[in-house]
Amino acid sequence: MKQPDSLQTNAPSHSPLSDLRACPPSTPSNDLPASPPSTPSTVLPTYLSSTTSNVSQTSPPPTPATALSALPSGDIAALPSAFTPCAVIPVYNHPATVRAVVERVRAAGLPCVLVDDGSNAECARTLDELAAAGLARLLRRPVNGGKGQAVQDGLRHAGALGYSHALQIDADGQHALDDIPAFLDAARRRPDAVICGAPAYGADAPRSRLYGRWLTRVWVWINTLSRAIPDAMCGFRVYPLAPTLALLQRCNPGRRMDFDIAVLVRLHWRGVPMVWLPTRVSYPVGGISHFKGLRDNLLISRMHARLFFGMLPRAPQLLARRLPGRAP
Repeated sequence: MKQPDSLQTNAPSHSPLSDLRACPPSTPSNDLPASPPSTPSTVLPTYLSSTTSNVSQTSPPPTPATALSALPSGDIAALPSAFTPCAVIPVYNHPATVRAVVERVRAAGLPCVLVDDGSNAECARTLDELAAAGLARLLRRPVNGGKGQAVQDGLRHAGALGYSHALQIDADGQHALDDIPAFLDAARRRPDAVICGAPAYGADAPRSRLYGRWLTRVWVWINTLSRAIPDAMCGFRVYPLAPTLALLQRCNPGRRMDFDIAVLVRLHWRGVPMVWLPTRVSYPVGGISHFKGLRDNLLISRMHARLFFGMLPRAPQLLARRLPGRAP
């Protein structure tokens, strides 16, 4: 069946779900996909023990948040064969917008996992109310650890609950919530792929952010030796949890604003296909941004450097994908 024009796919020729190996820079071949399995791989962490005290989770709604132990890394268990998506929303001090985002996500038919990344009392109360009303499950980090760490905790929890896919979306209302059905439909048709937002910006987008995105785009092209990732900074995407959690078990792509970029590059290295859908990104007047110019730009610069040196030993395999008859 021919895909719609808006459904752009960058699909490496190997199956991504068969590779569960580590991704340290010293062993680049571990990030590259193994031979395709005869049947879809079924891998997901199951969380069987408690570990640190960085994260607490709620019991199922409508019970409010209670203090429990951290989410451990877990073992490999069976992935549900059915398409069972949920939404993962990291939250840090967005009391004015998070309720509307959750309500729209639930209206799209998605269960919701909220990750409170050390929010203030006002936002924490709003999240408690959403959990008590049965609108979401709530994980609570007592100390802010960064967006990337919050997303990772949410993805692991989604896997522990048995979901096959997770929609990542921001709590600040910048993403086009009307596009959720299109993203879910694309994920249903391509369950092996990351469904990524290709952002379209309006006049409200700060010029400094646009310049930074162009610089990151160039570095991502260098670190993948391809133009397969047109935008790695848009946090509106659907992850297939099997390959994503397999990656998170082996390395931490990033704890703060570097996560969105690094996780896509590393999934690309592992051969996970990606589908790109256009989506509007807005910057409402009075909106709250937690992007810290100096700190986060330095963090992202260091990340690009690490990825560059990780790319070098992988270059032969990455370039081989560009041969005739191979996916980009």
